[in-house]
Amino acid sequence: MEARSSTIRLYLEETGDRLTVRLEDNGVGMDAETVRRAQDPFYTDGVKHPGRAVGLGIPFLRQLADATGGRFSLESAPGVGTTVELVVPREHLDLPPTGDLPTVLQQALCYAGDYEMVIQRRRDTAGYQVSRRELVEVLGDLETVGSQALLREYIAAQEESLDDTEAETWQR
Repeated sequence: MEARSSTIRLYLEETGDRLTVRLEDNGVGMDAETVRRAQDPFYTDGVKHPGRAVGLGIPFLRQLADATGGRFSLESAPGVGTTVELVVPREHLDLPPTGDLPTVLQQALCYAGDYEMVIQRRRDTAGYQVSRRELVEVLGDLETVGSQALLREYIAAQEESLDDTEAETWQR
């Protein structure tokens, strides 16, 4: 969003024995040198967060991939956009817990600005998709506490349906 993207796609997939997280945007992108430097925890461009001397998001993803025997990739081109992908074993001891995914997704979808964000979530054979533009059509906006609460409830219900599908599979 801060890279001036008009379209952002987030894929969260738990299939078989692996977790895949992929984020694609059509923002300003980065040249090869910036891609290389963005993976260094002591690098920041100083633009997004003036005065901050480090940028840890991408280095943490890379470290997680290394610690779990997974895979990390960062591809970008100026004027085209950026794709970040993390693939890790679902049951690895060093994989941190997911945390409060409905709240994280709600916050991402409610970030101010005019952009489309599509979240595709899959767990084995079940899944759902959320489109920011469709949510705005239904809720009117994503700026009020009421619409944000409804959005969080909706995402939580979608996540529960994934849990229910998984429980049904185990019972068979």
